[in-house]
Amino acid sequence: MKLKTLLIAIFVATLLLQVNSYAQNLKIGFVDSEVIIKQLPEYKAITDELDQLQKKYLDTIQVRENELKTKAQEFKAKYEDAQKKVESGEIKSEAEIKALNEEMNLLQNELRILDDSLTSYKQNVREMLINRSNELFKPVKDKVIKAIEDLAKELKYNFIFDKADGVLLFGDKEFDLTFKVLDKLK
Repeated sequence: MKLKTLLIAIFVATLLLQVNSYAQNLKIGFVDSEVIIKQLPEYKAITDELDQLQKKYLDTIQVRENELKTKAQEFKAKYEDAQKKVESGEIKSEAEIKALNEEMNLLQNELRILDDSLTSYKQNVREMLINRSNELFKPVKDKVIKAIEDLAKELKYNFIFDKADGVLLFGDKEFDLTFKVLDKLK
């Protein structure tokens, strides 16, 4: 029994030494891509373009919001006026009341349409700005990732992570287990 225990202990110790030796050669690093991108000359030009685009759309949104507010105030004033006319007895007949209700319904529908249109416009602008930002920053991000890969290979790093996103930017192919997992699943 003692010999068997001794052999197991020697085997485990040897295995631990090999793993420790391999782990000492493993190099892992990280970068903050946001800091890198903000230091590049392209960053200012891209953010200026996005700011101008955003300002243009914000101005349009402001105009549409003001139009909606004005229409809402008009509706409120007409509604209060109609209410006073009905309460004072100025409007009595069913036909007049029906016409007034139809007018209020039309104004209310117009307000709803304007509000829906504004909401849709804001959503479209948001999506368009995100798409434009992604489009403008893609070449910059590709350039940064290429520089990171080159540096990792030059300095013999096995893995480089991005502090900003928590994303693996570079991984030595030797450590990629993707196909081994796929084989295991087959």
